[in-house]
Amino acid sequence: MNQSGRAASQTAVLVCQGRAAADGRAAPARFADPVAVQVLRAAERTPVDEVRAGTPPQGWRARTTYESVRACADVVVPRTAAIDEALRARVTGQLVILGAGLDTRAWRLHELAQTDVWEVDHPASQRDKRTRLADAAQAAQGPDEADRAAVGLPAMARSVRFTPVDFAVDDLGAALDIAGHDPSAPTTWLWEGVVPYLTRDEVRATVAMVAARTVPGSALIVNYQTPSVKAAAGRLLTRVLGSSVTSGEPWRSLWRPQQMAALLGEYGMRVVSDDTLLALAHAIGSPARGRSSLQSGRVAVAESH
Repeated sequence: MNQSGRAASQTAVLVCQGRAAADGRAAPARFADPVAVQVLRAAERTPVDEVRAGTPPQGWRARTTYESVRACADVVVPRTAAIDEALRARVTGQLVILGAGLDTRAWRLHELAQTDVWEVDHPASQRDKRTRLADAAQAAQGPDEADRAAVGLPAMARSVRFTPVDFAVDDLGAALDIAGHDPSAPTTWLWEGVVPYLTRDEVRATVAMVAARTVPGSALIVNYQTPSVKAAAGRLLTRVLGSSVTSGEPWRSLWRPQQMAALLGEYGMRVVSDDTLLALAHAIGSPARGRSSLQSGRVAVAESH
C-alpha cells in the first residue's frame, strides 16, 4: 500500500460534525447518528455544540467554521437518511464502504448484525479513525478498562475489516482479496462523498473493479455531484476565504445523471433510483434553506441482475 505523507481527510471530519450537529434535531423520525459526536475530538465538538444551540460565535474564523458545520448538517441529513434506507432494503452478508471516512454505520445500524463490513479508505484516514474509535471507547468505559478500549467502540456489524487503499495508486481488488472479501457472494457497495474528489478515469476504474467483484443480488449506492455554477462558486469562495477543509481537497469530476447511468450500465448495473438531495430533503421534512449543494448532490442506487 502507498504510505504517502498525506494527512487524514478534513472533509471526513466536517461531514461527521454535520451529522453530530443534526442528530436528534433534523428529521428525527428518519435520521439519527448518536455515534458521530463520540468520534469527534473536543475542539471539533465546539462548533457542533454551537450549531445545536443556535449560538454563532464571535470572530470571523470561528463564524466561518460554524457556518460550514451548519451547512454540512443540511446536506448530510437527507444524504444519510436515503443511504441508510437503501442499505436496510439491501442487506447482504457483505458491505464494502469505499472512502469510509468517519462513517458510523457499522456502529449504529442493527440491520448489519449478520453483515461483514469492509471500510476502505486512505491509510492516513484509517489510522486517524482507528485512533478516534479507541479514544471514544476509553472515554465511554473509563480508565480502568483501557485494554478493552484499545480495540475501539463495539460494532453492531458482524465484523469490521479496515482496508487501507490509496485510490490513486493502489489495487483495490487486491486489497479486498487480502482483507477476505468474497467476490462470488452478493455485496452491497456504498460510495458516499468520494466521487467528486476522483478524476473521471479513477471513477471508471473503481466502477470496473466493483463490477468485477459483483454478482447478481448485489447493489451499488453512489453519492455524486452534478455540474453547478452556484456550487462551484461557493466552493471557490470558501477556498479564497481560507477554509482549511476544502482547500486541499478540490472536486475533480462532476457527473450528470445520464452519464452516471451510462457508466454503470456499461458494467452491468442498472440504476433503479437517482434523486437530488433537495428532493430527498423535502421527502423527509429536513431543512433545505436553498443550499446549492442540495440541488447538485445526488444519491443513486444501481442493482446487478
